[in-house]
Amino acid sequence: MRMLMLGAVLVMMTSAAVADDDDAKGAQKLAIQGRDDYWHCLAREYSRDSNQGLSEQEFGRSVAGACPSERQYYRVALLDYLTTQYPGIDSGAHLATANRAVESAQKDIVTAFVKHRPPQK
Repeated sequence: MRMLMLGAVLVMMTSAAVADDDDAKGAQKLAIQGRDDYWHCLAREYSRDSNQGLSEQEFGRSVAGACPSERQYYRVALLDYLTTQYPGIDSGAHLATANRAVESAQKDIVTAFVKHRPPQK
């Protein structure tokens, strides 16, 4: 009887570990999808003809306000992933990390814009 109980507990613990692993993989997949969707939206913003005459600061402001739903989805999906992966860390730290990831994407697209725009006459 004791062995049967021990076996049942072991099976339940293994099932919980597999479920946690599945949750982590699902959260990771959603975070990657959110990142990709946000980057694709930023790329569309980057390639707009109306941006040709913008200064770096003007384009930066434009990018900061662009893609609000994609940006929020990425932030939330990344926050969920970080919380799943590192449950012992304060949620405020995870939010700060997610916000830095969004800011980094925006900074990268502005840097690309500046590097690839035609020289001023």
